[in-house]
Amino acid sequence: MTTFRMAKEQFATLCSRGHVREAFESFVSEIWAEPHLFSNLLQACIGLKSVSLGKQLHSLILTSGCSSDKFISNHLLNLYSKFGELRAAVALFDRMPRRNIMSCNIMIKAYLEMGDIESARNLFDEMPERNIATWNAMVTGLAKFEINEESLVFFSRMNELGLMPDEYSLGSVLRGCAHLGALFAGQQVHAYVMKCGFEFNLVVGCSLAHMYMKASSMDDGERVINWMPDYNLVAWNTLMAGKAQKGSFEGVLDQYCMMKKAGFRPDKITFVSVISSCSELAILGQGKQIHAEAIKAGASYEVSVVSSLVSMYSRCGCLQESFKSFLECKERDVVLWSSMIAAYGFHGQGEEAIKLFNQMEQENLPVNEVTFLSLLYACSHCGMKDKGLDFFDMMVKKYGLKARLEHYTCVVDLLGRSGCLEEAEAMIRSMPVKADAIIWKTLLSACKLHKNAEIGRRVAAEVLAIDPQDSASYVLLANIYSSAKRWQNVSEVRRAMKDKMVKKEPGVSWVEVKNQVHQFHMGGECHPKHLEINQYLEQLTSEMKKRGYVPDTNSVLHDMDNEEKEHNLRHHSEKLAIAFALMSTPAGVPIRVMKNLRVCSDCHVAIKYISEIKNLEIIVRDSSRFHHFKNGTCSCGDYW
Repeated sequence: MTTFRMAKEQFATLCSRGHVREAFESFVSEIWAEPHLFSNLLQACIGLKSVSLGKQLHSLILTSGCSSDKFISNHLLNLYSKFGELRAAVALFDRMPRRNIMSCNIMIKAYLEMGDIESARNLFDEMPERNIATWNAMVTGLAKFEINEESLVFFSRMNELGLMPDEYSLGSVLRGCAHLGALFAGQQVHAYVMKCGFEFNLVVGCSLAHMYMKASSMDDGERVINWMPDYNLVAWNTLMAGKAQKGSFEGVLDQYCMMKKAGFRPDKITFVSVISSCSELAILGQGKQIHAEAIKAGASYEVSVVSSLVSMYSRCGCLQESFKSFLECKERDVVLWSSMIAAYGFHGQGEEAIKLFNQMEQENLPVNEVTFLSLLYACSHCGMKDKGLDFFDMMVKKYGLKARLEHYTCVVDLLGRSGCLEEAEAMIRSMPVKADAIIWKTLLSACKLHKNAEIGRRVAAEVLAIDPQDSASYVLLANIYSSAKRWQNVSEVRRAMKDKMVKKEPGVSWVEVKNQVHQFHMGGECHPKHLEINQYLEQLTSEMKKRGYVPDTNSVLHDMDNEEKEHNLRHHSEKLAIAFALMSTPAGVPIRVMKNLRVCSDCHVAIKYISEIKNLEIIVRDSSRFHHFKNGTCSCGDYW
């Protein structure tokens, strides 16, 4: 081996280890003799993430007189593009006397990386000759910025020219199909994947599965994953994300256990899916356990994981733990701030939500539509009508954000709860977005609250015109008539439900006791301890009556005698869950109950009495918000 060749190898070794200065100083004569060696130094700067060192080398390259060399210029171009120094890259590119396809490809990638789509398109169009890397760069770059239709067009043109895409282009195109919900286009790409022999490639396979799951073809997505000869962490995460999207939250937790048994370590994406599933299931015990695992894995301070923790603790009724997680995160983004504002709103602490927003403004932090949605939600659940309307105006006028249907729904809720039913109806009929069943149902709930049968009948007609099978609207209208003791109208509503085969969604409540979730249905006798629970409830109701509790029989729709109505009320699912929890947990331990529907007025009053009798906090999460019952009062101030 010649001395020069040995020197080059030693030089390359130093560069690969990041010893740039030592490499240059030890082999300066070899570098001047063969300027191509500057490429090793430039690559080492990228590894060291040192743009300043790269610029010093650029000066030496100019001094050496080899700056016109395409090979070295391309390495310099690559260095500037990797560091996001677009202006320097453009200046160098414009001065290059001789460019090749690689020079243009590097610049196209740089433009796309910095979001300058127009310049990337123009350079692509100007190129007299292109190679597969050029097309791959355009397909991948456009998909990254969710310009998915154009990315698909470029992919189609590649196919027509007979060019073979790489795994990253195929992955990008499939992600584009997923964002567009374009199942047919995705299936065509799948056929192409099979033709090219990429079906067992992990990158392509995971993107295929993601595409099918996003397009609601869950079975096809799972089948793709199961066909893959080897799983990696991305495959497990894709499978868990798909199950979460499907609403199979127990399935997510099962997959998580299987993944760990298979020897894979979870990452931040895994923890987001798993913690979010605990949030949906409201299982605090398992949520805490996974939080501990995230701490052990070093992922507990990742902002996406913290946002999930804030939501999980909030939805499990632990607002203080939510705020603690929020405070422990040093790099907070707009998603995390919005999550914490939403948590305060969900728990009826509107003033705290507003304080947090004011802090964002004082620190000049960015806000978005979700931030204002969280704020409006907080205001609507605390009766802060004027504040809420001010925030709506601020969003549109000060921040220039476009109000979405969800924002209008919150404003209608604000107006409706405050008794401004006509104003709320007028807003729905005049807003620039099309009304859905939810916004009309929001107003219908307000009609029930204020016992306005006239507007209620009109609004119910609007809901049922959009969704004739919506059981909640029939129930709300029947409740409005029931409050007015208009039993004939109640019977008409019930008959309409029967004729159209509309079934009322049953009330379901669940409570976690000793890490086991117990579920209760209204009047249900499925629980193995239902006899003891009923006996306990009778004794508890008797004690409540001694303290002044009067069952709200007006909330029972059926025309029956008061004794039957009281029996009906006593067996609401949330009362059964609370009775079981009282029987099964030590005295003084807070009870957390979750319910799929809104808590009724009778249960709301009854739980206030129970909290006073038992001298403990009872936290109830219904479909709308949290209620913290303590010492005979509720955190919602009877505004829900």
